Amino acid sequence: MFGNKGQPPIKSLIAHGSRIEGNLRFTEGLRIDGEVFGDTRANPEQPSILVISEAAVVQGEVHADHVIINGTVRGPVFASELLELQPKARIEGDVRYKALEMHQGAVISGHLKPIDGSEEKPLLKLAAKNP
Repeated sequence: MFGNKGQPPIKSLIAHGSRIEGNLRFTEGLRIDGEVFGDTRANPEQPSILVISEAAVVQGEVHADHVIINGTVRGPVFASELLELQPKARIEGDVRYKALEMHQGAVISGHLKPIDGSEEKPLLKLAAKNP
């Protein structure tokens, strides 16, 4: 999806100690270290990446091409390309993804459903345990 250009740059940060109340729209890349109470959506017209760090809490829908979670999400997650769940990821909601990478320790309380454009099985990568 990202071709030769690689991933989009992370241009915005919601810092630890910050709290957003309301829906959030972003372009390209966003990192959340604080709290967001509302839906978080990337611009669907451009490639996007969303990073939710270990200390972050997001309550609401999450939509982006590439989603990396190591914190808490209370709401549905939609990753139109890749969803990466780090060891401390906690999701309370249904998850839709094209490809999924899940590390040991990540927890999902909800349904997992691949985004399918066909009857093909989705790509599922198992993360190796670090030595």
